[in-house]
Amino acid sequence: MKTWLLALTASLGLATAAAADPLIGWWQTEPDDGSYALVQIEPCGPAFCGVIRRTYDATGEYQSPNLGKQIVMDMVAEGEGHYEGRVWRPSNDKVYIGKMDISGNQVKLRGCVAGGLFCASQTWTRVN
Repeated sequence: MKTWLLALTASLGLATAAAADPLIGWWQTEPDDGSYALVQIEPCGPAFCGVIRRTYDATGEYQSPNLGKQIVMDMVAEGEGHYEGRVWRPSNDKVYIGKMDISGNQVKLRGCVAGGLFCASQTWTRVN
């Protein structure tokens, strides 16, 4: 019983810490190939994942085939607002090493190759 109670307390502590993480919420991407998205980032196990919830182009909101797809995968907090995991770029359907750095209401997201030597980046803005 004591072991079970300790495990429950530890898991609730992790859940509370994750719930307070500044990465959690809705983020607007930069335009990529003429479109941008609203991404919802939430805890997924011990990490964070982001799903495309709404998409927009020059004409306004539209029903992209990417709705509901995961764009941020397994982002783990590394401390001091830095996260590492994987990111998916819809325009070329490739998954990259992902790095994120949060500062206030902006997060700089990088997709990298060659072990992180070469990265392309976007700055996302928090949506209230």
